[in-house]
Amino acid sequence: MPEPVLHRAGSTLPSNTNEGSVPPTPATLTQGGRVPPSPVEGQLVLAQIYLDRGQMQAAFSMIEVAARSGQPAALNMLGRAYERGWGVTPNPLVAMQYFEMAAGQNYGWAFFNLADLYMAGHGPPRDVARAYGLYVQAAQAGVAKALNMIGLLHEDNSPKGLSVAREYYEAAAEAGDCWGALNMARLALQNGNISMAREFFQKTLETGFEACFLDMKKLLAFMPAPYGADLMARTNQCLCKQA
Repeated sequence: MPEPVLHRAGSTLPSNTNEGSVPPTPATLTQGGRVPPSPVEGQLVLAQIYLDRGQMQAAFSMIEVAARSGQPAALNMLGRAYERGWGVTPNPLVAMQYFEMAAGQNYGWAFFNLADLYMAGHGPPRDVARAYGLYVQAAQAGVAKALNMIGLLHEDNSPKGLSVAREYYEAAAEAGDCWGALNMARLALQNGNISMAREFFQKTLETGFEACFLDMKKLLAFMPAPYGADLMARTNQCLCKQA
């Protein structure tokens, strides 16, 4: 069987998504007796709605107002706006400043976003060691996706790193990260462990989104036909729902 390779599984999000801190929708704010949102939370909810509608200028204005509070989630989202160019000229160095302000308050996703900048050399010079340390800080602050990224760095940069990487992927999957589950499925598939691959593909379906499902389809092409057909059908259903 050809060796399936999924490069850097876990570094992709829709371009209008606020990494790791997408505010709840208005419908969820009133469920389960939740305390009404603070003004800043409400502003971030509206900003995400504007982003989803493609109204980038309105989104940026709302994010900028929210960030004046100094709350880390709002600072992080403003950093994302400058990183992605949501209603403003992209400026990764300005994004970095806001991520650092949020990270100074131990905000996990700000560590993660800083790590991504260093990994890509997008703004600051590329520094894998610095990125690794920031992913560790993000993981310590509760960001499951950071565990997956640490696993990738072990797998990609150390000849003996695969066993360590596997531990991080599994931890990420157990914490609900779809990319960690997908990488566990990939490794199981490479080892010919079809039952384990199916288990982690199913976890991916439960926690994933479009980019993850697209990568999953590529891997499912390596599954023996009797075992992968139902998973492929379910993956296509998920993609249709998100279209």
